Amino acid sequence: LIHTLRHTTLHHTLIHTHTHSYTLIHTLIHTHTHSYTLIHTLIHTLIHTHTQQQRSLSLHEYTSIGLLKEAGISVPDGMVASSSEEAYSVAKQIGSKDLVVKAQVLAGGRGKGTFEGGLKGGVRIVYSPEEARDISSQMIGRKLYTKQTGEAGRICNQVFICERRYPRREYYFAITMERSFQGPVLIGSSQGGVNIEDVAAENPDAIVKEPIDIVEGIKMEQAVKVAKKMGFPPALVNEAAENMIKLYNLFIKYDASMVEINPMVEDSSGIVMCMDAKINFDSNAEYRQKKVFELRDWTQEDPRDRQAAKADLNYIGLDGTIGCLVNGAGLAMATMDIIKLHGGTPANFLDVGGGATAHQVTEAFKLITSDRKVQAILVNIFGGIMRCDVIAQGIIMAVRDLDLKIPIVVRLQGTRVDDAKALIAASPLKILACDDLDEAAKMVVKLSEIVSLAKEAQVDITFQLPI
Repeated sequence: LIHTLRHTTLHHTLIHTHTHSYTLIHTLIHTHTHSYTLIHTLIHTLIHTHTQQQRSLSLHEYTSIGLLKEAGISVPDGMVASSSEEAYSVAKQIGSKDLVVKAQVLAGGRGKGTFEGGLKGGVRIVYSPEEARDISSQMIGRKLYTKQTGEAGRICNQVFICERRYPRREYYFAITMERSFQGPVLIGSSQGGVNIEDVAAENPDAIVKEPIDIVEGIKMEQAVKVAKKMGFPPALVNEAAENMIKLYNLFIKYDASMVEINPMVEDSSGIVMCMDAKINFDSNAEYRQKKVFELRDWTQEDPRDRQAAKADLNYIGLDGTIGCLVNGAGLAMATMDIIKLHGGTPANFLDVGGGATAHQVTEAFKLITSDRKVQAILVNIFGGIMRCDVIAQGIIMAVRDLDLKIPIVVRLQGTRVDDAKALIAASPLKILACDDLDEAAKMVVKLSEIVSLAKEAQVDITFQLPI
């Protein structure tokens, strides 16, 4: 399982999130019988949802294409438009009667998506500025629904209009950080313009991988080797290799975690060109990539992600009914696991960290309770660096200020725990204190079940202490 985790989205995400995550997973698997359930849940959530705290920044296609152009990489001529009239002007300015209008939505499957209003496809070919205006008017300001967005859809605020090019051949090229290679790796394939995961599953030999020494950097012979294996014609191998080197330099310059070109093409005029670009940036590098991170489009993300980022909280939304507020990633995962053990389902992963303030705790409660599925909350704090009395103050403040009605179970251990218990006991609020984690988990699961049953029966319930 450890070997498998090295190649999963969960592992990749955790490596960029928490320095000791690999040790954490290893420990959980070998010390906790039910950790597999938790890991399976997290893997499923991270792969199949887009509504979690982001560990890497994704930018719109037009922005990524702009970065490539600045780096001297061949890309189609194009410009972004924020209105149908601007789309008309852009199309006239490009001066071609063969154009592509692309909805700028951060979701896969745009081409097969459907807009509210009925327009089919988020990537459309048009033949005049008038047609560009008409199609853009049906995209901008409307939600696009794809397999990846689900029923929520994703708002389209802009379109990217570019010249249409006719490729002779399409290739796949990417650069990513790969733990198994202990650094960046070039990935190429002769099969571009399609889902690379499908290619890897059906024909693994079609995938080329070339690890790069991050200290020495990329060498021309390495890029040439990849270009040849990808199947570029001999006359274009050097040109393709030069583009790969420029892409690698961009990857390093901007602290990217992934650069994906799908497709990289040999066009009808015999030029190697990058037709599409997807770049993810490591969020840990935000302090030195401020200009890039200022381009983040929060309209493309769950509002809770923005709320969590502002409060400096590590948050991942799940599908359960029990909200979790914990300090430390390891304890948070173990807490979710014990909830599953007793038949409950966690509604989130939320790590307030080791230096949380009372204000952050209040923000954490706001975040948890913004999810209408939450029926009960479990707070599990081990006070090492974190002081339990600070957490208690935050809990009391949050329950009072937010006028929370759902049951809250609190388990505190560690620094100033007696002060924390005294604060909770002295408050008039209905906060259930519990010393034992197992008992706390059992209690919160039972309470969530009671609240769920009451809601189904459309019955109002109140809780009296002691329960």
